[in-house]
Amino acid sequence: MASKAAQSFVPVQEVRNGVIILKDGGYRGVLMASSTNFSLKSEDEQRGIIGGFQNFLNSLDFSVQIVVHSRKMDIRPYLGLLQERMQFQSSELMRLQLREYISFIQNFIEGSDIMTKTFYVVIPFAPGGAKELGKSIASIGKHPSAAANDQSFEEYRVQLEQRMSLVASGLGSSGIRAVQLGTEEIIELLYHSFNVSENDSPITLEQ
Repeated sequence: MASKAAQSFVPVQEVRNGVIILKDGGYRGVLMASSTNFSLKSEDEQRGIIGGFQNFLNSLDFSVQIVVHSRKMDIRPYLGLLQERMQFQSSELMRLQLREYISFIQNFIEGSDIMTKTFYVVIPFAPGGAKELGKSIASIGKHPSAAANDQSFEEYRVQLEQRMSLVASGLGSSGIRAVQLGTEEIIELLYHSFNVSENDSPITLEQ
């Protein structure tokens, strides 16, 4: 009973062939984007990235969402691997250096959390009268509708994938590589979005 009540707050009707179908009839595709260290670029490279991203935004005639997913990194398996390798070092100097490195990492993580950030771009498509894009995934879709039939789904999926290709190409002009998420990857992302643990931060959505 509690599970059904919780599901009523989830706006997703189903995930099919890498496409999110919302309860209000809207469609969403998700791209995972690479990152770039902007501060390490030269001034010319920075101007090129900014110009490319500006051109990308100006080329769009639909809204997109940039999703930043922050998650605490568990460094313990890495430290365990270092401990194992230390046992196989024949040089006392190498063992000493490994011990000092392990101690440095342990002291470093005691004072701060190590976070990993993953970047996503959510692309909408609205068949008929469905909403194009709301403030966040969690705020979209208040009125359930029947799941799309196979023929209409394929038609809408093709149009959504055209938008996704346009976005991926535009991001590429800024040196950012973007790949489409499959069904299982989207389900995992949605699970972490609606089940925030101590190692996760709530998804931040920006338009």
